[in-house]
Amino acid sequence: MFDAPISPFIAGLPKAELHMHLEGSLEPETIMRLAARNGVRIPYANAEELRAAYSFTDLQSFLDLFYLGLTVLQTGEDFYEMTKSYLDRAAQDRVRHAEVFISPQGHLRRGIAMGTVIDNILRAFDDARREHGMTGGLIAGIQRQFDEEEALSMLRELRPWRDRIIGLGTGGPERGNRPAKFRRAYAYAKHDLGWRTTIHAGEEGGSDFVCEAIDELHVDRIDHGVRSEADPNLMRRLAETGMPLTVCPCSNIMLRVFPDMAAHNIRRLHEAGLCLTVNSDDPSYFGAYVNENFASIQQALGFSDADLWGFARNSFLSAFLNEEDRARHLAELAAHKPVASPS
Repeated sequence: MFDAPISPFIAGLPKAELHMHLEGSLEPETIMRLAARNGVRIPYANAEELRAAYSFTDLQSFLDLFYLGLTVLQTGEDFYEMTKSYLDRAAQDRVRHAEVFISPQGHLRRGIAMGTVIDNILRAFDDARREHGMTGGLIAGIQRQFDEEEALSMLRELRPWRDRIIGLGTGGPERGNRPAKFRRAYAYAKHDLGWRTTIHAGEEGGSDFVCEAIDELHVDRIDHGVRSEADPNLMRRLAETGMPLTVCPCSNIMLRVFPDMAAHNIRRLHEAGLCLTVNSDDPSYFGAYVNENFASIQQALGFSDADLWGFARNSFLSAFLNEEDRARHLAELAAHKPVASPS
C-alpha cells in the first residue's frame, strides 16, 4: 500500500525510532514459523492468508490480530529472534537508536516468565550495539484494557530490571480507558523505578486524553497525539513546551484515523510548531517500516529533505538517551544535513 520511493537522502538519514511495538514487528512468515515450531494453532493456512487479513477498520480490529500473533512467542529464543530481526531491519533503515515497546501482560497471562521475555530482548539489544553501533532500550507497555492493580503488579515484577528498562508506556484501546486510570502506576514508574514515561493518547481518544496524560500523569512524551489539533489551546501548549509527539503516519492510515496520507494532519502540526518524530508503530502489520513512513509523508504532503532532517533531529532530542550517546548521534546526523537550495 505504501509504495512511495525511498530517496537516497531518506535511506541514509540517521534517525531514532521511538514508537515501535516489538510484537508488531513479527512478519507473517515468522508468525507461521514460530507457530509450527511451538505447536501453536493459528487460524490461517499460510503466511499469505495471514497477510491478507491485515485489512483493518479501526484500532480494535488490529489489536485482535496483534494479540493473536503474540501467542506464538513461547521461548526465550523466540523473544531474542523477534528483537534481533527488528533491530537488524532497523539498522538497514539507518535507525541509530531504537526505543521499543513490549507488552509483558500479554505474555505473563499466558504463563511466560518475565525473565524469559526481558532477558532475551535485552540480549538482542546488546548484540545490536556490538554489531551495528545502535543504542536503544525497552519501554514496558501497560495494556490499558486491564486494571491498574495488574499494571502495578507487572511493574513490581519488572523491578529486577529497573536499570535496564528505560521507560513506561501504555498501549491498547483508548476507548473506556482514560490516562488517569493509571495514575498510581505512572507515579511508581517515575519515582520508585526512575523511568521516563510516555503514553498512547490522541489516536483513538480525543485531545482531552492528551491533556489528561500531561496534567495527571506528567508524561515526557505523547505517542500519536494527532487528535490534539481539535483543541487550539492544547496546540499552543504543545508548541510552547516542546512536548514530543511520536507520530506514526502509515499506522494512522491503516487504522482509519485519516482516510489517506494526503489527509494526514502532520504537516499542519509541523507548521504549528510542534515537536514531531516519525515512527512505524507496528511495521509488519501496517506494511511500512520507518523509511516508508518518511517517504510516504514526503510524497503525499510535500515535506522537504530539510523538514525530514528536522524530524530526525527531534527523534534524537526526544529520546530517553544519555547525553554522551545523544551527542554522538547528533554529530552523525549533522554530517547528513541537506544542502540548502540557492535562493
